[in-house]
Amino acid sequence: MHRSPDDLRDISAATLDDYERSAQRFRAGTQDHDVSQNIEALLRHIQGTPPYRILDFGCGPGRDLKAFVRLGHSPVGLDGTDAFVAIARAESGCEVWKQDFLDLDLPAGHFDGIFANASLFHVPGVALPRVLGQLHAALKSSGVLFSSNPRGANQEGWNGGRYGVYHDLASWRRLMTEAGFTELEHYYRPEGLPREQQPWLASVWRKAS
Repeated sequence: MHRSPDDLRDISAATLDDYERSAQRFRAGTQDHDVSQNIEALLRHIQGTPPYRILDFGCGPGRDLKAFVRLGHSPVGLDGTDAFVAIARAESGCEVWKQDFLDLDLPAGHFDGIFANASLFHVPGVALPRVLGQLHAALKSSGVLFSSNPRGANQEGWNGGRYGVYHDLASWRRLMTEAGFTELEHYYRPEGLPREQQPWLASVWRKAS
């Protein structure tokens, strides 16, 4: 799907505005979500000696930043929503960068792991290869990226006030492989339910050397 630079800016701005207007409601509705399975999936594949430098990509109000701190690691948050950045900084005590996903400025070879939980699906398909390339470059050699996205049949468009892309496993594998990653594992969530009741595709990837 062709998108002009202006189209992409408008999509990002509208999605961020929707999160901004619902920031407190979003925080209240997600603060008790248990994503420990996803955090463990990232951490068990990282090589080397902890504490690990973790980028929480799309950190929202900071729930998972606090979890990484409790586990003894050194997380940095990144989000494009002003309210989320302020809340995450205040509640986690972590460094949190305000950056639009479509206008990233990341240090090269810096992170042991990237935790992209329910965030990358907001990147329009035409921009995703570039964004994945930037995340790949921000990882150390053999660093690990975790992603969890709502799955679908590769459709993209608006869901209320937010834009999303709903990848199937084959499409996600192709995108990640083309960006220079090697698959480590994937699974569907919530665990223990029939597949038709598991709307989330989680996957873990290593930066290919």
